Amino acid sequence: MVSSKARTQRKAGANAPLHVKRKMCAAHLSDDLRKEYGARTARVCRGDTVAVLRGDEDHRGTEGRVVDVFTDTGCVSIEGITVKQADGTETARPVHASNLVITKLNLEDEWRKDSLSRKEAKQ
Repeated sequence: MVSSKARTQRKAGANAPLHVKRKMCAAHLSDDLRKEYGARTARVCRGDTVAVLRGDEDHRGTEGRVVDVFTDTGCVSIEGITVKQADGTETARPVHASNLVITKLNLEDEWRKDSLSRKEAKQ
């Protein structure tokens, strides 16, 4: 981002194309993964196991598997984190990716394995 104004940064993020918004949907890696892959962050993908660091006191410290990633908002839906609606039904509560730490990576995707190994090779 070029501007230091918060509203200009928010507007740039909101109007960004999807391939840029996907990059904004990243979270820090845990200390073990950081040492293993030589990377500080990674994009959050479906199937990763994450821990919630910030947010609602009921959900803080919860660890679960990522069910869905919403690239347009930068939020993630996690197993076991729900909110009760007015009619009593439980729905998934989206958590922003910046409030998470990835504790276990889903490495089923070959492209993701290669990109992490490239980061490791740079170190």
